[in-house]
Amino acid sequence: MNKKRSRIVSSVLLVAGFVLYFLVNEPQTGHAMHIMEGYLPFGWAMFWWGLFLPFFVIGLRSIRKVIVQHPEVKLLVGVAGAFAFVLSALKIPSVTGSSSHPTGTGLGSILFGPFAMSVLGSMVLLFQALLLAHGGLTTLGANAVSMAVVGPLVAYGIYRLISSANGGKRLAVFAAAATANLATYVTTSLQLALAFPAETGGVMASFAKFAGIFAVTQIPLAICEGLLTVLVWNWLQAYNAKELVQLRLLKQEESL
Repeated sequence: MNKKRSRIVSSVLLVAGFVLYFLVNEPQTGHAMHIMEGYLPFGWAMFWWGLFLPFFVIGLRSIRKVIVQHPEVKLLVGVAGAFAFVLSALKIPSVTGSSSHPTGTGLGSILFGPFAMSVLGSMVLLFQALLLAHGGLTTLGANAVSMAVVGPLVAYGIYRLISSANGGKRLAVFAAAATANLATYVTTSLQLALAFPAETGGVMASFAKFAGIFAVTQIPLAICEGLLTVLVWNWLQAYNAKELVQLRLLKQEESL
């Protein structure tokens, strides 16, 4: 009965997320967080693709292991992917003329580990590039490194650090989601700075400029994403307790 109720609530949550997305995103010229198609020089675009692909392969193995050993968590995998898609598709205008976005990768990183999110996050970015014109295909590697690799790695590390220090699960979830968001933007700023160094001050000056542009809206947005992720985590604890226990056991086995 609990499992059936969980599926119903998951479906309602997903539908509500899509409704919210289409309500607040009327057709307009996009200035997305994701680096747009053709913006990076070819050499840098290929470099980030090469850096991303090994993480994608490791992530495929990670997800396969989780699903084979615990097929009952398939629904949670879908929820984590949908959560990332809906949140990261929201475009929030910045005072600088660009846009800021939630990322939604913290939740999946906590549930399945950072490498699984390299697959889920890249699939999210691919669908957004094809369906919503966010990001692009040549820049997919760069966007995946920032949102699907670095963000989840930071989220998982923060979560484990606070949890091991007995800082409380909710605090750990909040900090993981918020720092994953910020780490994604720091990485994006670095990617842009490396590709377009300033004439005066070089890469560091360019990085400070890009990071400053994003920080105005991104810091409060990261806090909001952390709070929302805590709410979703509480819901998962209430309706998917058995599946979460299975995931914890699997992570304990991997650490031995």
